[in-house]
Amino acid sequence: MTTVVHRSRIGSLTLAGMLAAVLVASGLTAPARAAIPLPHEDPFYRYDGATPLAEVPPGTVLKTRPVTVGVPGSGVGVVPATQLLYRTQDQQRRPSVTVTTVVNPTGPVNGGLVGYLSFYDALGDKCSPSYTLRGGDPGQDNAELAYAETALVLALAAQGYAVTVPDFEGTDLHWVAGHESGWSSLDAIRATESYLGMGRGQKVGLFGYSGGSIAGEWASELAPSYAPELNLIGAAVGGLPVHLAHNLDYVNGSQAWSGVIPAVLVSLGRAFGIPVAKFTNRYGKQVMAEVQDQCIGSFNGNYPGLRVEQLVKRKYRPFLKVRPFARTINKLIMGSAPGHPELPMFMGVGNHDGTGDDVMIVKDVQALAHQYCSQGVPVQLRVYDGAAHTEAGLQFFPEAMAFLGQRFAGLPFAGNCAEVPEGNSLAPLKVRKKRAQQQHHHHQHRQEHTSFN
Repeated sequence: MTTVVHRSRIGSLTLAGMLAAVLVASGLTAPARAAIPLPHEDPFYRYDGATPLAEVPPGTVLKTRPVTVGVPGSGVGVVPATQLLYRTQDQQRRPSVTVTTVVNPTGPVNGGLVGYLSFYDALGDKCSPSYTLRGGDPGQDNAELAYAETALVLALAAQGYAVTVPDFEGTDLHWVAGHESGWSSLDAIRATESYLGMGRGQKVGLFGYSGGSIAGEWASELAPSYAPELNLIGAAVGGLPVHLAHNLDYVNGSQAWSGVIPAVLVSLGRAFGIPVAKFTNRYGKQVMAEVQDQCIGSFNGNYPGLRVEQLVKRKYRPFLKVRPFARTINKLIMGSAPGHPELPMFMGVGNHDGTGDDVMIVKDVQALAHQYCSQGVPVQLRVYDGAAHTEAGLQFFPEAMAFLGQRFAGLPFAGNCAEVPEGNSLAPLKVRKKRAQQQHHHHQHRQEHTSFN
């Protein structure tokens, strides 16, 4: 029987307790109701306007509806909120739509807006935050992670912030698609500001851990070119997958984290249009079919010791040399967009084993922080010694909230750039030019043809 090693749930259970405490302290309880429809079954998630979507500006609100936020799986919410369907774009810059959930402040209103970026890490929409925040059921394997996120969102609302929580993977679930995640997050802020009637100088903070750090980091580096009108006053991002090639080497054959490998293959195929089936073997196709509609709580840990080489055909086993994947991974190296963030950044990562937190790599995060420091970005980097990924998150969350609170208050920020080491090289993978490959094979064919005459 296969041993299943799931992500540590200590942090999830702690935050689940926080969720219960927030609801009880607020007197917010309600009986369970009928099941909430999944996003793909809910017409609210579909654009049905007369104007072609390509002609609608990014960040435009297309639909609204009042909702309530409550315990995932309960089928009911209790904290007032609003959902917005808005226009954005996918990884290939095609016009698309997605939903953000705008949660009203439940504490003394402080005027701040926080973009909370979820670590839902999903290939199926049962874990989309717009669904779970309303009390939708993500399934037993994902419930504790959903509890944790609801607790974090409500904790921010209790501090007096308006909180916008986008489904930044889009309706097609493009997990780890960095640019799409960043664009969707920035467009969610545009939509939220428009809906709430906020002024042009509205202060906005970004908060994301793990999968949410993908959206938060890419939003930070894309904002100067994509949404320069937004007043982003700080980004707190932790557990960052800076260079996916390095992360693959780290988790390849891992007992706890190798389940992310087939899931990322599925997602890259979707987001970038890579014909993944061309490269995978029979077992690879089987595993990808198993995870194609799952979330990280379900697929991670289900394939202990799995290696990418087991999923692809023999000739593609030097996986990082396969041209479409190498090119895609290079596009997703954090810090590779033209320019750089123009806001203070708080970055965190665990150091469990001397390399990283079992999935994210300390020296990669150091390298990104060092790069931004050299570009004049004020950065505070925290390395949580001895902490695996979930435990590092537990330390990151309160520090991230404190960091954002100070930025909203206008307190000075110096960071610790002088202490940040250079870290690893973030150089892109070498990609052989397609034309050169074709010419090589053509020349080789001509030689073979000549030798037979």
